[in-house]
Amino acid sequence: MKSLVAIQHTSADYLGLVEDHLEGRRIRFTYSRPFTEQGSVPLLKRVGDGLVLLGGGPWGAAGIRNLPSLVEEVELTYECLKSNLPVIGIGLGSQILALAAGGSTIETPLCFSAGYAKRTTPNALNGYLPHRYPLIEYMRDRPQPPSDAAILAVDAADRPALFQIGGNAFGFTGHPGAKLAMVEDLLMEFEDVPHDPVPQLETLRTMKTEIEDTLVPIMTGLVQLTKLMQT
Repeated sequence: MKSLVAIQHTSADYLGLVEDHLEGRRIRFTYSRPFTEQGSVPLLKRVGDGLVLLGGGPWGAAGIRNLPSLVEEVELTYECLKSNLPVIGIGLGSQILALAAGGSTIETPLCFSAGYAKRTTPNALNGYLPHRYPLIEYMRDRPQPPSDAAILAVDAADRPALFQIGGNAFGFTGHPGAKLAMVEDLLMEFEDVPHDPVPQLETLRTMKTEIEDTLVPIMTGLVQLTKLMQT
């Protein structure tokens, strides 16, 4: 049985609907919480068979409000890439992945949006990435993937929404398994919140079934490419 470590940056942001897909495939996962009093960024030897870097709420990676553990997490992600361990970055996690792979980040205000991403190539995620899928972003700053990254999907402004580094590392600017309650909890957890989130919350509420449906092929492709079910 394979195992993952998922690094959380806030109490509210977690794997969401992705948990069910991992459990259904007998892929174990544990959460690491560096933001807690006793928490710390795990060592490479503690990562297991792969690393997931989750979102950060109002934390970013472009200098205005950097994640406190940013340097350590970039170093860990770099070591995972060197060791050919799978890495999945979501939201702020996609920025950490971009930095570790030699890319950069772009300063942008904290935002919350519920829209759609569009696939750029038919063979993305082994051909399983839907042509269009819900893009639920709650993030400060944006990743600028390195020049050798493959851009698998873009948002409505043609910015990278999903990129691939090498054969088994993926950066999602939006959470593919987002839940309405996660965003509601983020809004309550911090004083620093996006401007006028109510319309986007209502849109997200209507997208519940679509998020669940599109996550099925997304996870199929991810598991195949990360080889998380191979012995």
